[in-house]
Amino acid sequence: MPELKYEIVENIAVLSEGAKGWQKELNLISWNGRAPKYDLRDWSEDHAKMGKGITLSTDELQALKKALQGLNT
Repeated sequence: MPELKYEIVENIAVLSEGAKGWQKELNLISWNGRAPKYDLRDWSEDHAKMGKGITLSTDELQALKKALQGLNT
């Protein structure tokens, strides 16, 4: 499997922290030198390891924001 390269362009928010120090973060990330996308996943403290996550385009993030604003919580 080829090496996965990433650059965290901007850390937008830390949503939570687990007992082992991993944090669920929303970041703007460039994967393998491509244009940055929004990314939501768990990260180790030094960002050397990551959990499974979801990557969103700007349009997808805006659609999610609109959907969340419509929730009655």
